[in-house]
Amino acid sequence: MDFKTISDKAIEIRQKYHQLESKNGHVWTNQEIMEGFVGDVGDLMKLVMAKEGVRRIDDVDYKLGHELSDCLWCVLVLAKKYNIDLETKFMETMRELDKKISSEI
Repeated sequence: MDFKTISDKAIEIRQKYHQLESKNGHVWTNQEIMEGFVGDVGDLMKLVMAKEGVRRIDDVDYKLGHELSDCLWCVLVLAKKYNIDLETKFMETMRELDKKISSEI
């Protein structure tokens, strides 16, 4: 699966959430999506701690995959909402990091 397909699926799901939120009387703002992302990152931290043996969580591998996917979904949605071409920007950032790291090793 390519980046565009993954990104398009994230936006499709966000649009469905928008419909559900409209039905329930409150559509999440970009800030609220970001707040949800922060919560997801906190959940991800707990799962990483479980993988490292610091915490005990049942079905940790399944939950870790789920939480990583939730986090990716938020990043993709926020990029779209702020008109960031994430695929291009990601590759640009990786080239910059590669150049910086390569010059230091």
